[in-house]
Amino acid sequence: MCGIVGYIGHREAYPIIIKGLQRLEYRGYDSAGIALYDGNDINLSKTKGKVEDLKNKSEKQISTKGCLGIGHTRWATHGVPNDVNSHPHYSNSGDLVIIHNGIIENYESIKKELTKRGYIFHSDTDTEVLVNLIEEVKKQENVKLGKAVQLALNEVVGAYAIAVFDKQKPDEIVVAKLGSPLAIGVGENEFFIASDASPFIEFTNNAIYLEDEEMAVIRLGKEIKLRKIKDDAITYPNILELKMNIEEIEKGGYDHFMLKEIYEQPRAILDTYRGRLRTEQGLIKMAGIDQHLDKFMNANRIIIVACGTSWHAGLVAEYIFEDLARIPVEVEYASEFRYRNPVITDKDVLIAISQSGETADTLAAIKLAKENGAFVFGVCNVVGSSIARETDAGAYTHAGPEIGVASTKAFTTQITVLTLIALKLAKEKGVFSDERFREYLEEMETIPAKVEKALESNPLVEIISKVYKDSTNALYLGRGYNFPVALEGALKLKEISYIHAEGYPAAEMKHGPIALIDEQMPVFVIATKRGHYEKVVSNIQEIKSRKGKIIAIVTEGDEQVTELADHVVEVPETFESLTPLLTTIPLQLLSYHIAVMRGCNVDQPRNLAKSVTVE
Repeated sequence: MCGIVGYIGHREAYPIIIKGLQRLEYRGYDSAGIALYDGNDINLSKTKGKVEDLKNKSEKQISTKGCLGIGHTRWATHGVPNDVNSHPHYSNSGDLVIIHNGIIENYESIKKELTKRGYIFHSDTDTEVLVNLIEEVKKQENVKLGKAVQLALNEVVGAYAIAVFDKQKPDEIVVAKLGSPLAIGVGENEFFIASDASPFIEFTNNAIYLEDEEMAVIRLGKEIKLRKIKDDAITYPNILELKMNIEEIEKGGYDHFMLKEIYEQPRAILDTYRGRLRTEQGLIKMAGIDQHLDKFMNANRIIIVACGTSWHAGLVAEYIFEDLARIPVEVEYASEFRYRNPVITDKDVLIAISQSGETADTLAAIKLAKENGAFVFGVCNVVGSSIARETDAGAYTHAGPEIGVASTKAFTTQITVLTLIALKLAKEKGVFSDERFREYLEEMETIPAKVEKALESNPLVEIISKVYKDSTNALYLGRGYNFPVALEGALKLKEISYIHAEGYPAAEMKHGPIALIDEQMPVFVIATKRGHYEKVVSNIQEIKSRKGKIIAIVTEGDEQVTELADHVVEVPETFESLTPLLTTIPLQLLSYHIAVMRGCNVDQPRNLAKSVTVE
């Protein structure tokens, strides 16, 4: 969950690395560091805090000259966030310097052995152990750095993306990957290294994404050499042309990335179904489904695995697939699925959902499912990501880069993709008539404009946020398709405002949570006209009778709930299965405004990072 940046070439490395780290700060932001080679020696600076703190410190304390450097922004795993534990880390000789994303699980046993051999450790990190292991192998085997890295990595257990260089040979950087993402930007006699492409997109749109258990020796003036870590076999790089543009990773006049990304949802949803939803022809075209239609048509069940917000999108999909396509669905936390010895057969289809495409638990679930013969379909946002490569087939969302740690447009675009799949299967299975299918396609096309309309509630939501910004607890209630939206709304409030919040199916309120309701408890209720409306009205009356504060998300023109609620936010009317794409909007805005009013760091909430590449 850390961010890695490196550069070797003809430009000054420092500004490239600092700006790159700032773009990767969503991956971790409790400490940061940089190492630069100025032609004579390595200049290293690192600090607890954010990249801006590193920038201020390094420009005062070290020379920032040099065309070779590596940098790191950290989300702590081994060792508390402080200056010493921050990356980069030196080897004992001071010749090698490394940055690392991931976890070395057997670092303690390696550390004991290295200590016996005279090595001294200054930090609590597994990374310092790794760089000294590489140095010891290099010395004992009398090999070059690349070979030493390969041999050392065969001795470690865990996950990693690393970049390491040797000041005795400052024309190369060695990189390697297992379980954590690593991209190499290929320019004119220059190379960039990063956890994703955002740090180098203005310099080159050509990138190589390392596969798991693959390493590269990057040398100036030479072609990149890729090798397999296990057996040293040569592989040949596949250079991808990136479609990202610089505007997508800047704030574009918004105060925060999260707010920008909330407002990008109409376009993101449109981009996600563009080319796939063909209303005039009366069809949905998705290559990943079309080429493997028999797998879905003959499946005994669909298993959806995901984490966090993606898990909530999976819960929405459970309703959609079972209701529309009549296919049994189970939704699993990827972290639990991989450890409970699940029953999986070749008649199962597993759908893995992840914004980043790098979520460690979801990747492990994919591997488990494939080992047991299931067909695995991926839904992710990042082209070239690990999930995109590991799955049998898949579909990209087209949300564009999501920088804010709290996912917003990832959620709605994932639901969009999953809805398209369910509709296509419903048509193929004969559950839908041609007329009903076309009605759904036409309604799907209206969703971006209806999301725009839902966003017009922002001024009202801001007013409501002022009323409840000092709350210490909150309940979110929904039924049917909107129960997962209640969970997602509660998660957003927890993530960025640090207010304790819980989501429940509205009917479950009577089985415990109702005991919490008093005049201090805000209860956010999703009460659209489509789907169990009268039942939800009854739940609202139960809350009102206990003096709870009711904030209701309702369909435009609603009268019954409006009379009961303390505050009402309207969204446009749509089909029941599509309501989550609208009802989530005011809840996203609410969490954003409350977090801002409480002085929280909206884009970088404490203890969290965007891409969870470790367990």
